[in-house]
Amino acid sequence: MSLAPTRELVDAAVAAGGAVPAFNVLSLDHVEAVAAGAAEAGTPALLQLSENAIAFRGAPEPLLAACREAAELAEVPLGVHLDHIEDVSLVARVLARAQDFGIGSIMFDASTLPYADNLAATREVVARAHDVGVWVEAELGEIGGKDGAHAPGVRTDPEEAAAFVAATGVDGLAVAVGSSHAMRDRSAQLDLELIARLTAAVPVPLVLHGSSGVADAVIADAVAAGIRKVNVGTALNLAFTASLREALAAQPDAVDPRKYTRDARAAMAELVARFCRVVDARLPTP
Repeated sequence: MSLAPTRELVDAAVAAGGAVPAFNVLSLDHVEAVAAGAAEAGTPALLQLSENAIAFRGAPEPLLAACREAAELAEVPLGVHLDHIEDVSLVARVLARAQDFGIGSIMFDASTLPYADNLAATREVVARAHDVGVWVEAELGEIGGKDGAHAPGVRTDPEEAAAFVAATGVDGLAVAVGSSHAMRDRSAQLDLELIARLTAAVPVPLVLHGSSGVADAVIADAVAAGIRKVNVGTALNLAFTASLREALAAQPDAVDPRKYTRDARAAMAELVARFCRVVDARLPTP
């Protein structure tokens, strides 16, 4: 059995000076690609299901069950994580069945609220999650659209971050250090000096969101500076879609999805393996 608690995976990454790669999944193809890519690299990883993905699917349970089963069968340790959950009723729903689905962690995102409201809401979720043994990630700063997230004024302040962690009891903190969600190129420039200051000030592991928009070498530098969980989503979808377009163009009469999704799944698996190697401190950077 390779289903692993997030806490164990993150603790091991901290001890090794590396990071846990965490991949957002939208379908069974995504889930299988993450399992295959992590196995190829020989590293642990997290399967992440976001609130947006849940809304697309209509309910969290079917894809969570797929994540659990894939992790059980995986050749390397895989954990199950809920990403960017804002709806407190959804928090309650998934925590109630955390043991059923092997959910090891949840990222509760109240970062768009005023600081005091973010703190209060996060503290309440932390208490409920810890009651069922679930590790909690929160966010401080703005990791949003490209323009906003690149502005220094929205980045995470180390002193405020330390106070937030102390007041909420969160286990991990997503920080705004220059990356952005949904980037289609890898041009984001991270503030490595800020990451180092946050690492020194904050007593819990730091999380980098928007890693699809960051070059491999810069991700490796961020891990060296203290990032301990690296989230990837858009890059998987870019790889899948590019492969799918190519396959459909080459097979205009195809009707069996197996004929044109096999290579797309393999493209995602290859990408997963590469990201796993980039963040694993035990392996040389490609």
